Order: sequence, then structure tokens, then C-alpha cells
Amino acid sequence: MDRTEADVDWEHVQATPEFQLLRSRRRRFVFPMTVAFLAWYLVYVLLADYAHAFMSARLWGNITVGLVLGLAQFVTTFVVTALYVRFANRKLDPLAAELRAEYGR
Repeated sequence: MDRTEADVDWEHVQATPEFQLLRSRRRRFVFPMTVAFLAWYLVYVLLADYAHAFMSARLWGNITVGLVLGLAQFVTTFVVTALYVRFANRKLDPLAAELRAEYGR
């Protein structure tokens, strides 16, 4: 079925159980992951501001706890991205493809 955007009743699509499931799955992943990441970032910022001795503790040579935790922020970003891509490929994309096939686009 090849429809244009103007031919699709988007309010009807949003009301379908399949679309509601898609939204629900996405939210169940995105919201907790966002809270966890922001909490981790907030802990890092608070440690940097209030735990100077801890953050400046040397681990190896000039490598400090603060530097390692700061680099871990970048690693966490890539891990969260990889987890989301895996989740989307397995749980969201098949359902979205079904919706696209049914309602065209």
C-alpha cells in the first residue's frame, strides 16, 4: 500500500495498540537510562566539586581518580548508545516496520 503522508490518519495510527506498544517499549528503555546517566553525571560533578581529595588521588603516575571518572563519562555515552541501538534493533524496529508496512510511507 503506497500512501502519501496526507492520506494517513495519524491520530488513528497513534491510537492503535501496536503504536502504543512501540511508545511504551521506547519509554521503558529511554526514561530509566536517561535518569541513570544523569545521576551518574551528577555524582561526577558533585565529586569534582566537593571531594577534591578523592578526585585528585593518584592511581598511576599522573592519572587521578577524577581523570578516570571523567573518561568513564565518555565510555558511558558510547555504552548507552550501543545499548539503545541493540534495543531498538531488537524491540523497536520490527514493530515500527510493521506499522510502516500497514500504514505506508
